[in-house]
Amino acid sequence: MDFLSVVPPLVAVLLAIFTKRVLISLFISIWVGGLIAAGGNPFEAVGLTFTWMKDVMIDPWNARFLVMTALLGIGAAFMFKTGGSDGLIRVLESKLTSGKRVQLLAYFLGIIVFFNDYVNSVIVGNATKDITAKHKVSREKLSYVIDSTAAPIATIGPVSDWIGFQVSLIAAAFASISIIGFEPYFAFLQSIPWNFYAILCLLAVPMIILGKDFGPMAKAEHRAKTTGKLIPDGSTPLSSVDQDLGEPHKKDGSIWNFILPLVTLITVSIWGLWYTGGGAEGISIMDALAATDVSIALTWGAFAMTLVGIILALIQGMDFKKIEETLLGGIRTMLPALIIIILAWSIGTVTSVLGTAEYVVSVTEGWMTAALLPFLVFVIGMFISFATGTSWGTMSILTPIAIPLAYTMGGEDLIPIIIGAIFAGAIFGDHVSPISDTTVMASIFAESDHIAHVNTQIPYAMVPAGIAGVLYLSYSLIGNGYVLLIAGIVVQFFLLRYLGNRHEKKHMKAEKKIGA
Repeated sequence: MDFLSVVPPLVAVLLAIFTKRVLISLFISIWVGGLIAAGGNPFEAVGLTFTWMKDVMIDPWNARFLVMTALLGIGAAFMFKTGGSDGLIRVLESKLTSGKRVQLLAYFLGIIVFFNDYVNSVIVGNATKDITAKHKVSREKLSYVIDSTAAPIATIGPVSDWIGFQVSLIAAAFASISIIGFEPYFAFLQSIPWNFYAILCLLAVPMIILGKDFGPMAKAEHRAKTTGKLIPDGSTPLSSVDQDLGEPHKKDGSIWNFILPLVTLITVSIWGLWYTGGGAEGISIMDALAATDVSIALTWGAFAMTLVGIILALIQGMDFKKIEETLLGGIRTMLPALIIIILAWSIGTVTSVLGTAEYVVSVTEGWMTAALLPFLVFVIGMFISFATGTSWGTMSILTPIAIPLAYTMGGEDLIPIIIGAIFAGAIFGDHVSPISDTTVMASIFAESDHIAHVNTQIPYAMVPAGIAGVLYLSYSLIGNGYVLLIAGIVVQFFLLRYLGNRHEKKHMKAEKKIGA
């Protein structure tokens, strides 16, 4: 374990930001990882690169996820082709009369669909991308709203596959240090107010929507409103239903062509999460969610959604040739995203082989004290999740290390604080890393250029992240999580207001100079 282990993810992130070409950047970073693993042999590095890519594709969970993503694309394609998306706009356009209102629609839908982040992205993106376009909301802003609700809400509940997974990690850590009488689910509930980043991130969205934009996002919104260009010149959206599918089969399609596939997706997915976790055998919902197979459950949901879309298309009179074309068009829409996901998983393999996470933890172990532990766990989680693009992987790495450390240093009282810090750090990377599957999904279903989404989102994410870091440092002085959280919310409100006002003043000065 040495510094070289962090080089491949750094190469991926930096190249993606500077070149704005995420596919090439990811491939090069995987090859750099192969070069390190092969001791500098460039030919062996190429062999390792393609071996890692092959391995992630044949992993059962990953393979099902790729099928699920393709099916979600097909389901979305039939929503569009049968006129469901147009039907939704016709119903909503009389009530949603401003850009702020349509953004708030995306936000509230993101809060309501709390049980899975992938399904969240599909539903919110499909429900709002056309109507936000009509009100000249940039794709960067829409993808920010989707991304800032999907993972943060899934990690705090009330019920989700994330929570089942998180509770199972807590239970395993408790078993390793023989904690008795402290229920893992109760420990999770106690940790929620200490998950500062997720909560502040969720609250930042309406604060920004109802306030003023700043940084790169303000430029993106200005471009969209003044020119009508929803994405920057020279950029490429990860998906474009209009380009891949052409015109809807019927322009006056019913809103039910939108609602029925989504209700099917939600219903079958929730049932699948319960059933594959053993719910039919009489175990509790939380135990079922802890043991569920997410990839199987969501694939069932996506297939059912597609099936309903095909049935609705047949009812409309669409022939089998057009149905097949729509099906292939839906897969084509998802193709860039599928490749990015495979490459992002391969980077995860690289970091695992090189021991990136273990190196980061080992570097900071010597500094850890009870007072600094929540802050350090949060920062380490941020770095690991950003570098690897996986929140669940970060939770899996940190939970069995950090909970025993917390118990040794501060007893049971410190455990919920550390759990909150672990999940907060993991969510940060899942939220902003260009190689995170959740970030990719937000770009896909908002039809945004991926790097433009990442570049505009990072400044917004750094505000709650920075405040969360200060709150973790303050825990030894103010031991009440609710008090700290309220203080953080107030600080965030005024900080976002200040940043928005400052940007507006700078913009007005620049316009006056141009006018003069």
